[in-house]
Amino acid sequence: MNFQETCMLILLIASNFVSLQSLNTKQFPANFMFGAATAAHQIEGGWKEDGKGENIWDRIAHSTNAIHNHENADIACDSYHKYKDDVAMLKYLSVDHYRFSIAWSRILPTGFSNHVNEAGVNYYKKLIKALQSNGIKPMVTIFHWDTPQTFENIGGWTNEMIIDRYVDYSRVLFETFGGDVKYWLTFNEPKQICQEGYGAGIKAPGIMSHGFGEYLCAHNVIKAHAKVWHMYNKEFRNKQQGQVGITIDSMWMEPETNSEVDILAAERKMQFTFGWYANPIINGDYPAVMKEFIGRRSILQGYNKSRLPAFTTDEIRYIKGTIDYLGINQYTAMLVRHINDTDKTEISWEADSETFEYQPDYWEATVSDWLKVTPWGMRKQLNWIRATYGDIPQIITENGYPDNGTVSLDERRINYLKQYLSGIRDALDDGVKIIGYTVWSLMDNYEWYRGYSERFGLYRVDFTNPERTRTPKLSAEYFKNVSSTKCIVYVSECIDEVVK
Repeated sequence: MNFQETCMLILLIASNFVSLQSLNTKQFPANFMFGAATAAHQIEGGWKEDGKGENIWDRIAHSTNAIHNHENADIACDSYHKYKDDVAMLKYLSVDHYRFSIAWSRILPTGFSNHVNEAGVNYYKKLIKALQSNGIKPMVTIFHWDTPQTFENIGGWTNEMIIDRYVDYSRVLFETFGGDVKYWLTFNEPKQICQEGYGAGIKAPGIMSHGFGEYLCAHNVIKAHAKVWHMYNKEFRNKQQGQVGITIDSMWMEPETNSEVDILAAERKMQFTFGWYANPIINGDYPAVMKEFIGRRSILQGYNKSRLPAFTTDEIRYIKGTIDYLGINQYTAMLVRHINDTDKTEISWEADSETFEYQPDYWEATVSDWLKVTPWGMRKQLNWIRATYGDIPQIITENGYPDNGTVSLDERRINYLKQYLSGIRDALDDGVKIIGYTVWSLMDNYEWYRGYSERFGLYRVDFTNPERTRTPKLSAEYFKNVSSTKCIVYVSECIDEVVK
């Protein structure tokens, strides 16, 4: 049996793995975009090639034992040299767009805009040109976690100095690539940047500053986003006709019980995760429940004001409405219960929400300990966003399934994608304004602290081969069918019904 025949067989098996009766088999609208995603540090390699500067992930991988198996991204998928292969893979998948990020320190080696690295500029120009030549829209993330180390040496995202430096960097990107890029995302997953990077310390730069660092970081990230949006709006929008959004991640928070306290706890946790960033950018200020809980706990802990920084009246006006579309990273769900925290002495973002979250053992597990298969959460979250923030256009910028290199798990990936896409199609029927879906990820890559132990790719990458050979998994064939037909099942099983 050849590869194509094998693919057709697995598609048949996978199509029967989930009952068609449980799936929304309506065709997606013709203008609905399907795409694939990566991030610069996770795929490019060439970590100090052609003048690139050091970033915080380079530093933590080279100077600590934090990364699984002491692995690093010095070569990763070698996309710095193999970008043409990446584009060929995207072309085969028939995608409409490719979401990738630009490495700040590859464009500005020290982070400052006084020296622009032409080799880095040329790399991204060639990538963008290759995408356009193949009819693929570039969707560019300006910042995907890779702060230049020079800035981290003076506090990184907890130092408000970085706001204007980020604006300078963004201006370089708009001036250099803006004529060819219509979709920009300022930040990827700011909660992970701040809460895991500066609060819990479980992502680079590995700072443990519970209850303080994550709030300082978030305050600066939100102001930086707003300043870049205004800059684009004033200086570039009329000529370039692009859109500027942000990607926010959250698990769906499902109440453990139907009790009022658990329902309120689940809503509170959504506001402490998604609303932390969405509410200021859309409505101008932090969620009221965050201000209430953090403020009350701070006073009881002996502080004379809240550990959550406050925006001024002018800042609220300036930040409000600084978004054209909203990127959503959604993978899984949690059950949430209220915690009756009587002493309120613990100082942390986790404790401030006064909730407890967990995933039951009976939920379908994956090789990632944080990710269980909960497709029902996708529809609920997309509807929650609409109900909470109105009809802002949404695009799924990440969603995917991990394996550990075991081929048999790819059947589960196909099943996962099918169920989650069905939930998205349900949300479209509900009236949610969803403009696209982006699978994570195009290929196996460097998964941060987990190194190469968890693999989300539609393409397998052989990290033991100097050529970093890419091989399509069976899920690549499935996703190609989805992208090209706008159907999550075979066309013969797909209902041709356009969303009103």
